[in-house]
Amino acid sequence: MRPLEMQNPEPRNEIDQALAWHDGDACAAIATLLADCAYLRWQLELAGRAMGAGFTRGWRPNSERE
Repeated sequence: MRPLEMQNPEPRNEIDQALAWHDGDACAAIATLLADCAYLRWQLELAGRAMGAGFTRGWRPNSERE
């Protein structure tokens, strides 16, 4: 008897999952990730404007890596 063959193996990591979500289209996966990044930066900017300086003891969120 032959062992059962997997028809659709599960993605192994986050990269495989992102590509699988876009049916293997790397450009679409990158475009979605960039759009998500821009949205999260916008959300961080809104949160930074809404926070009081006393709440964070002077710390402010920064969307850029240091």
